[in-house]
Amino acid sequence: MLYADNIHITRRGLVFTDKHGRQLAVGAAFKKAFVRFYNWFLDIKLFVIHLVSLHLPIWTVRKFVFVLAGAKIGIGTTIHMGVKFFDLAGVKIGNDTMVGDSCFLDGRDTLTIGDHTDIASQVLIYNSEHNISDPDFAAVNDKVTIGDYVFIGPRVIILPGVTIGNGAIVAAGAVVTKDVEEFTMVGGIPAKVIGQRPLKDLNYKLGRARLFQ
Repeated sequence: MLYADNIHITRRGLVFTDKHGRQLAVGAAFKKAFVRFYNWFLDIKLFVIHLVSLHLPIWTVRKFVFVLAGAKIGIGTTIHMGVKFFDLAGVKIGNDTMVGDSCFLDGRDTLTIGDHTDIASQVLIYNSEHNISDPDFAAVNDKVTIGDYVFIGPRVIILPGVTIGNGAIVAAGAVVTKDVEEFTMVGGIPAKVIGQRPLKDLNYKLGRARLFQ
C-alpha cells in the first residue's frame, strides 16, 4: 500500500524509498526528510527575497535584505530590480559593480564578481548543472569567477566552472562555456574570441545607478 510518495506500508511494516524507487534504511530516510524540510525553508526564504527584488524600488533596502540573506556586496555596487537568486550565501560582489535588471545569480557554489564590472540586463549565471552521464541525472556544482572591469552584454549565459578575466568583454547573447582570458572579447554560441579590448590600463568608475531601478 502506498501511503505517500516515498512511504509504503507492507506486511513487513513501513518501507521508505527514494525518488527513484530504491529502498532506504530508516536513518537515510530521516536524513532525506530533514533535507526536504530544510529545502522548503529555503524556498520560503527565496520567495521573500524575490518579492523584495521584484517590487521594492529602493536599492539600499534591497541590499540590506540581500546581505542579511548571506550575500557579500561591496561599496557602491548596485543590483537592479528583478534579479533572482538560488542561494545568496555563495554570491560575492566587489565595489562599484552593477548588475542589470532580471539577471539570475546562482550561488549554489561560489560566484565571485569583481570591482567596476558591468553586467547588463537578463544575464544568467549558473554554477550548478545536471550531469547528463549520471544515471540519476545528479547535479554538479562548480564556481564561477568574473574579474574586474568586465562588461557582460544583455542576455548572456555563463555556465559552471567558467572564469572571466579582468577587462574581458562578452557580447550580447553569448553562451560562455569556457574561460575567457583578460581583455579578450568573445561572442557567439558557444562563445569564441572575436577580438581584443584595445585599452588595458582601466581605471574608470561606473557611477550611480538610476534612482528607481
